Amino acid sequence: MTERNTSFLHIHENDNVLVALTDLLVGNKIDFQDRVLDLKDPIPAKHKVFINDMKEGDEVFMYGVVVGKVTKALSSGMLMTTDNTVHAAEPYAYRATNYVWKAPDVSAFKDKTFMGYLRSDGKVGTANYWLFIPTVFCENRNLDVIKEALHHSLGYAVTGKYLQFAKLLAQSIEKKEDIHKIDFQTSDPITKRVFPNIDGIKFLNHQGGCGGTRQDSDSLSKLLAAYADHPNVAGVTLLSLGCQHLQLAQLQKDIKLRNPNFNKPIFAFEQQQSKSEESLIREAILQTFIGLQEANKNQRTAAPLSKLVLGVKCGGSDGFSGISANPAVGVAADLLVALGGTVLLAEFPELCGAEQDLIDRCVSAANAKKFIHLMQTYDAQAHAAGSGFHMNPSPGNIKDGLITDAIKSTGAAKKGGNSPVTDVLDYTEPATKPGLNLVCTPGNDVEATTGKAAAGATLILFTTGLGTPTGNPVCPVIKVATNTALAKRMSDIIDIDTGSIIRGEKTVAEMGADILAYCIDVASGKTIPKAVQLGQDDFIPWKRGVSL
Repeated sequence: MTERNTSFLHIHENDNVLVALTDLLVGNKIDFQDRVLDLKDPIPAKHKVFINDMKEGDEVFMYGVVVGKVTKALSSGMLMTTDNTVHAAEPYAYRATNYVWKAPDVSAFKDKTFMGYLRSDGKVGTANYWLFIPTVFCENRNLDVIKEALHHSLGYAVTGKYLQFAKLLAQSIEKKEDIHKIDFQTSDPITKRVFPNIDGIKFLNHQGGCGGTRQDSDSLSKLLAAYADHPNVAGVTLLSLGCQHLQLAQLQKDIKLRNPNFNKPIFAFEQQQSKSEESLIREAILQTFIGLQEANKNQRTAAPLSKLVLGVKCGGSDGFSGISANPAVGVAADLLVALGGTVLLAEFPELCGAEQDLIDRCVSAANAKKFIHLMQTYDAQAHAAGSGFHMNPSPGNIKDGLITDAIKSTGAAKKGGNSPVTDVLDYTEPATKPGLNLVCTPGNDVEATTGKAAAGATLILFTTGLGTPTGNPVCPVIKVATNTALAKRMSDIIDIDTGSIIRGEKTVAEMGADILAYCIDVASGKTIPKAVQLGQDDFIPWKRGVSL
């Protein structure tokens, strides 16, 4: 950050816009460097104001790179809007560089460990889940029945207070009482867990496995195999109909292809070969109980921080995302990489404008060229469908200051920190190299988190400026707010508030260290993120079509 005061921020010395940190009024004057800017428009907090007079076609710089072009002549002190600025980004290409990264000081963390679940292949989970997987959407109803039975009998239900509220409403109807006088019961009667070392029973309901293309089923199979092999998964129960595209044998083959030494317990059931639906469900529950008894014997043990795999994600982004939460998460990412850990940066539509920096940081030409190929192929598919990466910002993003995709993307890329890119992964490919990995996924919140977990993320840091309830079935998701107003308004889903950066009370580096410390507590089971507490188990496979 080159210059800031209580009302504005100048992020990079080459930028020709300022970011408003508070609401600024028409006629306000801003002292900036050797000039005084006379504001011609009201500038809401998070939005951008032009420093110089601009001619039609002039490039807009933010974070030191091109993020747009103006469509008309503008005066200094005017507000950037979608009416006067359109997306633009610099072209990118591979060029041999000798990228030098100065690793951060990790002395405060070098002797720290986390308490995780050691697996036979040497990976370490941050949680211990039993996983139910359907090979086809036809089995979703059976999964729902099993979920209701197991969650309530084993102490994993999160709906107790709502069940109690509904019961009181029903009783009032029977008694012909006014239901508006019923108080919502905030107490949630949690049943004592039968298996204390099992963190949850998770269910991957989905809409695939048949009816689409065979390629869709093949991709789904690799995704489900990745979840079965996930370090946070202790064992798996598979449910199949029998006649679908994705056969049990194919899924089991993909599991072995992903991990030839896979040795977790798997119980497989096919409905068309069972005596009845009831017998299928009864047997699936019985065998799962047997598996849970064994899985419960695994206890948390100390593991080095190098065993952590951290996914970084943003959703419901705002104009503060790129200057508070995302850079702070980037600091945490750099610290973990310096400690030998792995970081996963995905959302390829939200790397538009940040490509050259990432290409220059690739440790090999092969990685750089793979990234370029994936980006260009993906963007071409979007354009062929009448869209494009430039159409990624949502109405909520734009309303809160993210006017172009390049503004959104260059701020989003800050989550990955500054370390070298050690590998580039296509969708469902596993992360095998420590360091920063780029993972091809959509920007869509759930599709992206689903893909990060498939790559092996054992924790996900999820930044948000507007608020989003996204979680994941097997990977704990930690929500990081860009501003304090959001953290207070949606305190039931937010874990960390980085608003102190905006107020100048804490540096990005200080907040990044705090975030990594929080991650260690979550990885050890000492702190349970809100998304996990609320059972936000979102799972959407990407069919490799156009999804931004």
